[in-house]
Amino acid sequence: MLSPAMAALILVRLIKRPAPARQPLQSGTMATYPKSPNEKTSGMAYFPRMLDKIRLHARGELGEDYQANLGRLNTADGACCGFLQVNYDELRERVLGRGTDEEILEWCYQHGRRLNDVDLVVWNGFITKLGWRDCASARLERLKEKNGIADRVDIATIPDLIDFDEGRRS
Repeated sequence: MLSPAMAALILVRLIKRPAPARQPLQSGTMATYPKSPNEKTSGMAYFPRMLDKIRLHARGELGEDYQANLGRLNTADGACCGFLQVNYDELRERVLGRGTDEEILEWCYQHGRRLNDVDLVVWNGFITKLGWRDCASARLERLKEKNGIADRVDIATIPDLIDFDEGRRS
């Protein structure tokens, strides 16, 4: 299992890599995006998005550009699993076996480590503010420039950019 520090280090390495090019949707194709990275399950941000991506992928509804990094160690999914100290493949099997997000988080606590209130503050502070005055800031600015929104000061974090890109914010 990955320690929280190792999960954060892996995510830092990901941030320094160039972003893969996104493929535009074909005309008339409806996009099914995963939940926002800001949504929470039992106080834990990002967790519902990770589970949603697993479910969407299993139904064949997850966009191709999300699939290459699904569950990889050097992604937010990997950091989340590392912080919880659970194996992604085992988590995936549990998610596909049905259950609510809360039940699956409880499963994570039983098979990894139970987060306390301080852990949740640390995790949520990390994942929801990724790109704001940290190691991901330069990447965020590059992505904003690439998307023609470099002047948008209201998009201050990677989750802000994801919500913009997926149409949850204008």
